[in-house]
Amino acid sequence: MRSILIIGAGRSASSLIRYLLSKSENENLHLVVADLSLALAEKKTQNHPNATPIALNIFETEERKAAIEKADIVISMLPAHLHIEIAKDCLEFKKHLVTASYISDAMQGLDEEVKKNNLIFMNEIGLDPGIDHMSAMKVIDEIRAKGGNMLLFESFCGGLVAPECDNNLWNYKFTWAPRNVVLAGQGGAAKFIQEGTYKYIPYGTVFRRTEFLEVEDYGKFEAYSNRDSLKYRSIYGLDDILTLYRGTIRRVGYSKAWNMFVQLGMTDDSYIMEDSENMSYRQFVNSFLPYHPTDSVEIKTRLILKIDQDDIMWDKLLELDLFNPDKKVNLPNATPAQILEKILSDSWTLEPNDKDMIVMYHKFGYELHGKKQQIDSKMVCIGDDQTYTAMAKTVGLPVAIATLLILNGKITTPGVQLPIKKEVYQPILKELEEYGVIFNEQDMPYFGYNPDLF
Repeated sequence: MRSILIIGAGRSASSLIRYLLSKSENENLHLVVADLSLALAEKKTQNHPNATPIALNIFETEERKAAIEKADIVISMLPAHLHIEIAKDCLEFKKHLVTASYISDAMQGLDEEVKKNNLIFMNEIGLDPGIDHMSAMKVIDEIRAKGGNMLLFESFCGGLVAPECDNNLWNYKFTWAPRNVVLAGQGGAAKFIQEGTYKYIPYGTVFRRTEFLEVEDYGKFEAYSNRDSLKYRSIYGLDDILTLYRGTIRRVGYSKAWNMFVQLGMTDDSYIMEDSENMSYRQFVNSFLPYHPTDSVEIKTRLILKIDQDDIMWDKLLELDLFNPDKKVNLPNATPAQILEKILSDSWTLEPNDKDMIVMYHKFGYELHGKKQQIDSKMVCIGDDQTYTAMAKTVGLPVAIATLLILNGKITTPGVQLPIKKEVYQPILKELEEYGVIFNEQDMPYFGYNPDLF
């Protein structure tokens, strides 16, 4: 049997493992699912005859190398910074590698050797990055094949809670990595191009500069700018494009409310708060407010944020129980961002029966035969349950499908790569449709950002 080694059996691996096991009989596959926790690997493999769960500490070099040497292809579902040692072992033992993570400089540095050994190191083949690349390149390539010239590309993605489970004032719950949500937008100004002009949004205002999006059957959404919209400009072949923008999708009103935390300083991750372990939620809030001999923490908060007590923004803060003097932070040596994450986790953790939802939205503006046109492409995916979430489905399935295509010799181009070639994206997008990951493309009038010109 052909052996697939999957390293990491966390949340994103559930749909990946289920898919490969469902194909294992017909495709002659044996899965070795390796995780630091043997119990987790056993849970994900469910005593399937074509799967072997093993405990693996990737920092034990001999143990790691032995597992990789036995495999025909390796899938790493580890955090991005841990892929590189796996990749070096794959190179040593001449094994193909698949990951869902961004290509790091260290990974890219292996490209020449990977090509020399005729190996495929497929990266960025999850959701974002992954499905975003493939669904974008499909339409861009189709426009170019017709002789069109790209004018605008905007791409948005967000992990949200399914409408039937959307029961808080923020219209949001943590569906993936809470820390990434709390730190979103930090690390420098958001950068993009609009009508040929470079634009920058500093962190302090990024959540007040949003764009509205309408998705049929799901209503209105908003998107705030990602930090670097220009990362894939050359990779997509869009060096001369007039507008290039990437953003994160939320329900309308979320960004304005989140901006309150930004303005107060609660999202800062650069310093540790004194005696954070014994601090109450109320004391945490008061730490960011000026002293006043008579005004309550609530009054001071409203004054500094310039909101009234009948404002929905105030209700959103109250819903989080931020002003409770009895709830303790219980985190030693914590930063404001870590404390905020803890507080939000009380309210925003998915309930056992909650389902998550992925929304992706692309806009393609182009000129063909002297006429400006636009295509909007939208995808909504809703999870089955807490194990087979929309996030696990949209991250894990492309990884699994790509792995099988490589094993079966359908993807042949060697090198460290991302899924922007037709031989990669075409079969994967086609098969994803069978699992409910479907992009609906519509022709739209093109306005760009100079509507008076048209």
